[in-house]
Amino acid sequence: MEEFALIFRRSIAAQLSEEEIKEVMPKWEKWVAGIAAQGKFKPGGHLKDSGKVLMPGGQITDGPFVEVKEQLLGVIFVLADDIDEAITLAHGCPILEEGGHVEVRPVRKASNC
Repeated sequence: MEEFALIFRRSIAAQLSEEEIKEVMPKWEKWVAGIAAQGKFKPGGHLKDSGKVLMPGGQITDGPFVEVKEQLLGVIFVLADDIDEAITLAHGCPILEEGGHVEVRPVRKASNC
């Protein structure tokens, strides 16, 4: 199994109110718990320079490319056989319902530095 980072981005213009955040948090917790229940959740690691970005509607693009109008919201780490399985895990992410997207990047193995 390889380690992948799922990086969450959203337009700065699409800020959620405190009430909206409270409403969406259970969806995030359920989604992460589902990944953990499969034994595929893993914290920590360093990112590689290449990856893929899953956009709303299932569109997949090469990445990473960050636009000035976006904000990085967070990151989790998952274990998957390959990038396609990592993208499959990303498909349930609530940020896709909020107009955001998930960047999927392989994690470089840590060196003794």
